[in-house]
Amino acid sequence: MGLFKNLFKQTAIYGLATVLPRMFSFLLIPLYTKLLPKADYGQVTVVFAYMIFFNVLLAYGMETAFFRFYNKETDKKNVIETSMITIFWTTLLFLTLALLFRYQLSEWSGVDVQFITYSIWILALDAFVIIPFSKLRANQLPLNYALIKIGNVVVNLVLNLFFLLVLPKISAANSDSFWSTLYIENYQIGYIFISNVLASLLTLVALSPDYFKVNWHFDYQLWKRMMHYGLPVLVAGIAFAINEQFDKILLAKLLPKSIADAEVGVYAACYKLGLFMVLYRTAYTLGIEPFFFSHASNENAQQTYATITKYFVIFGSFLLLVVIVFADLFKQIMIPNTSYWEAMKVVPLIILANFFLGIYTNLSVWYKLIDKTYIGAYISILGAVVTLGLNFWLIPLIGYYGSAIATIGAYGSMMFVSYYLGNKYYPIPYEINKIAAYLGLSTSFSIVSFYFFRENYFVGVTLIVVLLLFTYFNEKKVLLSFVKRKKIN
Repeated sequence: MGLFKNLFKQTAIYGLATVLPRMFSFLLIPLYTKLLPKADYGQVTVVFAYMIFFNVLLAYGMETAFFRFYNKETDKKNVIETSMITIFWTTLLFLTLALLFRYQLSEWSGVDVQFITYSIWILALDAFVIIPFSKLRANQLPLNYALIKIGNVVVNLVLNLFFLLVLPKISAANSDSFWSTLYIENYQIGYIFISNVLASLLTLVALSPDYFKVNWHFDYQLWKRMMHYGLPVLVAGIAFAINEQFDKILLAKLLPKSIADAEVGVYAACYKLGLFMVLYRTAYTLGIEPFFFSHASNENAQQTYATITKYFVIFGSFLLLVVIVFADLFKQIMIPNTSYWEAMKVVPLIILANFFLGIYTNLSVWYKLIDKTYIGAYISILGAVVTLGLNFWLIPLIGYYGSAIATIGAYGSMMFVSYYLGNKYYPIPYEINKIAAYLGLSTSFSIVSFYFFRENYFVGVTLIVVLLLFTYFNEKKVLLSFVKRKKIN
């Protein structure tokens, strides 16, 4: 039980580092949807969607390679230095070239050049801290990691509130003040990017001591092995970026220009209601990836992975149902502007899709542990093909609802294919019947609640209670044994 207790502790802290920033970001969603027209919010969404792709390119799988070789190599300092040096120089090269060609990038993307410039700086600043953050996780310093992550988002939140709410009022009250010289009318999108630039800059300052500690020793042979391991992860990352973000870009491209930005805006706003499952999945992933690698050599590693996966599904199934039952209450908090509510019908699909992605994260441990990351790349490419195919087919027919269907189709196919291949290459004794029962019951209850008894909270709460009772009777022995252990201790 000590093993799981340690995992739970780290996951809880990493979860805090994920949940609190996202909760702070929560406040930005009602702010943006209240102050920005749907079309403007759609434009911001598309720019950040492009940035996700460049985030993946600038990391090029080095983060995952770092974890693998940090746990595998005896000279850990060599791994740190080689990783930091390669990220530093490639990021510096990107920054130089991107700034030189920013006007061409603006013309190609259709995004104003000043927003392109802000985006380039955000991307570079965030890339510089990839290895310092990874080092904190590898050294099991989740509190340090959490404080810096939370600090980044607090700064971003405060600056957004200042620029979008406070500064206009100061300028209107005293047009001759210093602060009024900072105010630009109808520049809300620009202020959003400026806030992100400043937050990323302060994060780099906080982690910059790591760069001063580096001896700048570069091990070329180690670098080649890390790149060989990491490049398939890059391919997988690009495919994941397509699965997560390309729907917004395609909506902007495939829908008529007169409605495209507004449709992206409402879709992106309601998509955010999937945040709860994203938080659960992300916090878990941050804690579990180092755990998987560090316990790979244990005799009962496969049984441990199977048990962890089952309980991930149990908690996720409960979360899925709760969020969908109360989705219409959450929307009033997160999206106070009723003009955005037209896309609410995508919410159950988005939440379930993110749950599938979380299950896939568990199932994908096998190809990382046996150093066959290229298989993960193939699976991700499959998901990307499904995403692109369904989006191109369905967007012209049913708009953003087609994008939601594509998302669940992509992650569902990846989940099933990973399970099938995992049984072949690295068999893990998953309790498939129980996992399928929890997932199936939760999904069925969610469909009934949202599509047949929407906002009928008597029915919704009853379904939640039934799921809890089902879980209790199936896991009764484990729960009772855990309680007995607690009493003994």
